[in-house]
Amino acid sequence: RADEIVRADGPDPLFTVRLDGGATLRTRRVLVATGVRDGLPDLPGLRERWGKDVLHCPYCHGYEVRDRPLGVLATGPMAVHQALLVRQWSPDVAMFPHDQEFSPGDRERLVAGGITLVEGPAKRIAADERGIRGVELADGRVVERAALFVQSDLVPLDGLLTGLGCARENGLVRTDAMGRTSVPGVSAAGNVVQPFGQVIMAAAQGSAAAMALNADLVEEDVRRAVDRERTTARNAAEFGAAVEALVAATVLGDRGHGL
Repeated sequence: RADEIVRADGPDPLFTVRLDGGATLRTRRVLVATGVRDGLPDLPGLRERWGKDVLHCPYCHGYEVRDRPLGVLATGPMAVHQALLVRQWSPDVAMFPHDQEFSPGDRERLVAGGITLVEGPAKRIAADERGIRGVELADGRVVERAALFVQSDLVPLDGLLTGLGCARENGLVRTDAMGRTSVPGVSAAGNVVQPFGQVIMAAAQGSAAAMALNADLVEEDVRRAVDRERTTARNAAEFGAAVEALVAATVLGDRGHGL
């Protein structure tokens, strides 16, 4: 795991990557794809079932739990929208407002969408060795559900990028269409710069960034080769008879034979 990336001074990009075991790597380009961390609500039992039957994305996981009793735990302003998406996968969807306040308009949308509102704060996720059983409320009721959707707080793991001075925009490290950041030689792809992107999107970004990096390196290598050729040609042109005589005199000294 990389702990730090340091850019060396100089006209061309050059970096030292410090690993957590103490080793270091030297590289001319960097592609950061460190993803995000899921910030989860502090509800007993939820973290243990995360990614199993406590889920976050209807597009990613809806098909696997289709036509079963599903729940949505409100954690923020997108909860109603998430519940309406989940409703596409099951006729039995319960919304748990928990500690969130819904406007009359949002309540009307949920009811019109065929979603059951379960009032009262959630106490814990009820589960056993087979998986989730439902949501236990503060009053002791357990509303049985086969799976629960929760919108996590997606926190980009962009410390390596910000440590290099990469510019941010709207809370995220800014990249162009080929993954280039504001720091020459540093690219980024995937959820670290697009938290809501799916795997296929992250893979596409990584492919685009890799092509751009490769093209960049080819151009840099050719430019260096051209500079070397020009230097060699210039030196050869400057090495005339007078310079040759001076070099010979300097090297031979008193050993010159006078021919």
